[in-house]
Amino acid sequence: MNRLIRQNYSLLAASILILGQTATAQDAAPAFFGGPDDVSYAEKLWDSLESNQLVGTSAINVFPFAGNQPHGAIQQVLDKKIEVDGKVSRVIVKRNHGGENISVKSIYSDPVSNLKAVTVMVKREAGYDSDNLDWFWAKYTPVGDLGKNPKGTLLAGRIGKNASAGCIACHRAIGGDDLETLTEK
Repeated sequence: MNRLIRQNYSLLAASILILGQTATAQDAAPAFFGGPDDVSYAEKLWDSLESNQLVGTSAINVFPFAGNQPHGAIQQVLDKKIEVDGKVSRVIVKRNHGGENISVKSIYSDPVSNLKAVTVMVKREAGYDSDNLDWFWAKYTPVGDLGKNPKGTLLAGRIGKNASAGCIACHRAIGGDDLETLTEK
């Protein structure tokens, strides 16, 4: 009987050890977004977007179009090369609008009042994330603060890498080989 109890305790201890190691391994998995380097780059990116009039109250007003989730009922998109952190990079800026009784015309007339978020793709240097064509992703509030996911992680970097949800996962599913959802190549 004592031997049976010792075996059960040994089995229980081994199970706890294995579960603990699994949890530790999962906790140690690389963070693909929201880290200090991602946040620092995203802050520099926002400053460059503002100085190039791609965001903010003095942003270039482009003709909006009807959009879809998760971005917004009405969207405005700009595609330009800008300097970020000393390097010239291609950037795609999507201004996402929502709210009651909005229309393409109302957003064009007032592109600020119903702005809900600004989502950005930036082509980084070769090797940044070659699995996903070296795109850096960020989601900002209308005033330039980084958005957060439900776990509180800041949305900047490789959002959705190796996941079933998030920027990369969605764009990979519907954006074609270039991960852009607005262009045909």
